[in-house]
Amino acid sequence: MAGSHPIKILVAKMGLDGHDRGAMVLCRAFRDAGMEVIYSGLFATPDRVAQIAQDEDVDAIAMSLLNGAHNTLFLRVIGELKKKKMGDVLVMGGGIIPDSDKKKLEKAGLNGVFGPGAPLPAIIEHVKKNVPKARR
Repeated sequence: MAGSHPIKILVAKMGLDGHDRGAMVLCRAFRDAGMEVIYSGLFATPDRVAQIAQDEDVDAIAMSLLNGAHNTLFLRVIGELKKKKMGDVLVMGGGIIPDSDKKKLEKAGLNGVFGPGAPLPAIIEHVKKNVPKARR
């Protein structure tokens, strides 16, 4: 728990990636772990993701992308959050992300980059461990 409320997490699907099974699995896993889950729906834009995050006052964003546009779209979300002065939100990304891109994404502000087959308990623990730090 972050503070006195359940962790509120936005699961976001951006770009032209219509593969939502992984995002749906994450939504359910986060919900079952006691978190409040908001889902962006398919084809969200980075500015829309940042706006939802602001409107809903989320503690974390979990972005799922399988089409290779992570270096563009994930970084745009981080940029939009900075514009909104929301640097305390935990931002994670997952999908088909080459190891060579992980360091760049982490340096830009992603706290957690997960690939296919990442264990759900590890992702949930990462959120629980890192959200309180991000929201203090």
